[in-house]
Amino acid sequence: MNVEEIIKTNAEIPLKKRTIIHLSLVVNKINEEVNCCLKPFEISTQQFNVLRILRGQKGEPANLSTINERMVTKMSNTTRLVDKLLTKGYVNRTVCQHNRRKVEIQITPKGLAVLKKIDGILFETEERILKDFTDRELLELNKLLDKF
Repeated sequence: MNVEEIIKTNAEIPLKKRTIIHLSLVVNKINEEVNCCLKPFEISTQQFNVLRILRGQKGEPANLSTINERMVTKMSNTTRLVDKLLTKGYVNRTVCQHNRRKVEIQITPKGLAVLKKIDGILFETEERILKDFTDRELLELNKLLDKF
């Protein structure tokens, strides 16, 4: 199905506008698939992203600014995301002993366990989303997307 069929128009869409619409449709479709994957775990994509960032710290704590810098989707509500993960028992938050103004966040064993469960399901979802692409096409697509 092409863009015109999806947005139900017979009008010719200028190439640049069509490209933007197409990219938006693809991003929305990917987000829908990932959200469906995360729904059974009652976790948002942003919360999932925070957990992955913290897992990448390999046991070392991170502060809010570090988390925010590494977020795929930049946002100002990182504190709220961490609070929700804290309530679920997926992260710990402590005040740094060397700098009392600095808050350190660390993933818990429970957070690591839920990520491990999500990893397998997300891998299957990503495989399904990209099943019609060859590795060569994916490399080319990534090169093109890097131009943004």
